[in-house]
Amino acid sequence: MRALITGASSGIGRDIARELSKRGYELILVARDEEKLMQVKEELGKNVEIISMDLSIENNCKELYKKAPNIDLLVNNAGFGACGEFTKTDLEKEIKMINTNITAYHILTKLYLQDMVQKDKGKILNVASIAGFMPGPLMATYYATKAYIVRFSESIREELKKKKSNVKISILCPGPVDTNFNNVADVEFSIKGLTSEYVAKYAVKGLEKSKFYIIPGFSIKCAKLGSKLAPTGIVSKISYKMQKRKIK
Repeated sequence: MRALITGASSGIGRDIARELSKRGYELILVARDEEKLMQVKEELGKNVEIISMDLSIENNCKELYKKAPNIDLLVNNAGFGACGEFTKTDLEKEIKMINTNITAYHILTKLYLQDMVQKDKGKILNVASIAGFMPGPLMATYYATKAYIVRFSESIREELKKKKSNVKISILCPGPVDTNFNNVADVEFSIKGLTSEYVAKYAVKGLEKSKFYIIPGFSIKCAKLGSKLAPTGIVSKISYKMQKRKIK
């Protein structure tokens, strides 16, 4: 079994790689930081290939597909966020975020899914967030990118079900996780985050059971339910207050 994991140099991506390595997967690990990728490769030993690549560049995503064919499990995990008032946040950083969090997922999902559907086997895990189920004032672009991934994946799931395909797609929707994401986004969560190790183990177990929504943590499951039941205006106000406390 071959798995390709993006954003695999640290955090959730690295720890999913560890879990899959224990299960005997041949791994292709992708990230921009070649040095960190090499550290993961040295830790996991044989059956690990690393590819240093910036997936915010569209052509790199297409090139990755050519370099790494015959994938049984695709884990779209690369991504980052930014915090602040929309009129004051950096436009270039946001465009790069959209390209990484949306465009790369879209391209890789389409290209690998076409192969999987043809073979009638394979799995895709798109790493979204609880943010994908609610508005996110002060993190508007990040929340919007994750909402795209949620709706995108839900739509593909229904298409696969109608075709009675054996290909499975899942979304991982954690809340706060203790990773380098917090430093890049320049946020500090007011509630204790889960460890990336816990989230990775939970995600892989969910994949093995072919779950679609993989939501680690009881409080985050409650947050998803609350965002569905409460009026959007109220959710927006609550979200604003939560984001305001995060800004460093």
